[in-house]
Amino acid sequence: MITKKLRVGIIFGGRSGEHEVSFCSASSIIKAIDKDKYTVVPIGITKEGRWISPQDSELALQSGRIEGKNTVILLNDSFSKSLVCIDNNQRLDKSSALEKLDVIFPVLHGPYGEDGTVQGLLELANIPYVGAGVAASAISMDKDLMKTIFQQKGLPILRWLTIKRKDWHKDKEEILSLIQKSFEYPLFVKPTNLGSSVGITKVHKKEELKEAIDLASSYDRKILIEEGLEEVREIECSVLGNDEPQTSVVGEVKPAGEFYDYDSKYIDEKTQLIVPADLPDGVSQEVQEIALKAFKAVDAAGMARVDFFVSKKENKIYLSEINTIPGFTSASMYPRLWEASGVSYPDLIDQLIQLALERYRDKNQNKISYDESKLLE
Repeated sequence: MITKKLRVGIIFGGRSGEHEVSFCSASSIIKAIDKDKYTVVPIGITKEGRWISPQDSELALQSGRIEGKNTVILLNDSFSKSLVCIDNNQRLDKSSALEKLDVIFPVLHGPYGEDGTVQGLLELANIPYVGAGVAASAISMDKDLMKTIFQQKGLPILRWLTIKRKDWHKDKEEILSLIQKSFEYPLFVKPTNLGSSVGITKVHKKEELKEAIDLASSYDRKILIEEGLEEVREIECSVLGNDEPQTSVVGEVKPAGEFYDYDSKYIDEKTQLIVPADLPDGVSQEVQEIALKAFKAVDAAGMARVDFFVSKKENKIYLSEINTIPGFTSASMYPRLWEASGVSYPDLIDQLIQLALERYRDKNQNKISYDESKLLE
């Protein structure tokens, strides 16, 4: 009996400061995916937001740069589940064949990919996709909303303050004074909607604060000011599943720099990823329990990496954030933690695709019409 291979669209690139990171994740997935079960359809998105054809996307993965003349769009009706080419006048190219898709694996880190925007498009197109839905993606991307939810659920988080770029430009001295009164140093300044530590600064003194806020405000209209800690360990835990999620073993990041910034993650080879982390069993178990609570608090699905700080002296745990599309190269922490938990990288990809299909089937049980005759009973 011949089983039809599923056509899996791998979306990568995108309009984000994490554009380049996405290439590595997509390349690793395409290399490791089970070719006997799945046919890969790469879909690259330029920094300007133009979707290019699978043929041009294959070339982009080889060159490391997304470019090409053949633009495609995803049809957002609920029947076709297809990509179609458009010509230079932005009209449908009727001579091109539809590129059918069975499921999408988005590896778009950061805004316009991890924040619910692409997920909303895929919902309209009625295509199953890997990872969290619209609401969970949006909440988890916005660190202010994420922390608000975590606080409501009683999870252990650090103090924070959110300011708007417009207010910052209007009265910098008032905001600097407010931060001075509210926090002790060190503290962190972050763009609210971004990942991979882009635009983040660890501030040690008042003189560094203005420049840090200017940097963060260049990436986002909302800036997060967060309590900083000294003498902490950076701990991570992976979550896999839908309504009954499971956690991996716990890992530790020992960044090459002062904290796990962009260079430490992707450039400096001195950064160490230690799996499993050398923590007391009780602390590791508590990290796993909090990771599950964080995952469920935002109603995540499929996958997430949950990040923590653990104080070195007291082993006190602080929940930092949840990442709904974590780095996904074979060397990234998310798959590495599952590898140490007994789930190989190819099997992890397969499980995530199956979880996407499971969630899609569950969603399609929802009624989309109401029997008005019942109103007359």
